[in-house]
Amino acid sequence: MEKRTTLFLKTVLIVIGLPILAFCILVLPSIAKEVLGYHPEYSNFIYVVLAVMYATAIPFYIALYQSYKLLNFIDANMAFSDLSVNALMNIKKCAYAISLMYTIIMPFFYILGEFDDAPGIILIGLVLIFASLVIAFFAAILQKLLKDAIEFKSENDLTV
Repeated sequence: MEKRTTLFLKTVLIVIGLPILAFCILVLPSIAKEVLGYHPEYSNFIYVVLAVMYATAIPFYIALYQSYKLLNFIDANMAFSDLSVNALMNIKKCAYAISLMYTIIMPFFYILGEFDDAPGIILIGLVLIFASLVIAFFAAILQKLLKDAIEFKSENDLTV
């Protein structure tokens, strides 16, 4: 039963990763081309936003890989180990990095939103920031709980 669940979650990780890869390869360049066609004088803003969006893909895929490793640890009955704690710590760091990068370029989202009179761009930036923060906080809580469980388990192993 447990292996089926982790297999499903591993599949979900792949299904999450593929559209983001397609978005980076296919959609982002076409959006940049379209915006540059309308506002070539603001190319610096567009290139900064595009570069940061590509840069955030790196910690995103690192976090996906760490999640995959965490599921492998669960399959190997090593869920309560320091390796799992380290994987959660890496997921937390990646989520904080994504949130920080989007927070830094938020003024550029604002400027681009003003150019096209599209407040939705600003909203998308805020959603990306807060979604990453929620993931980071959730990973931090799980990391703390897992550390406490490992400590409790080691104390119980010593008393028995």
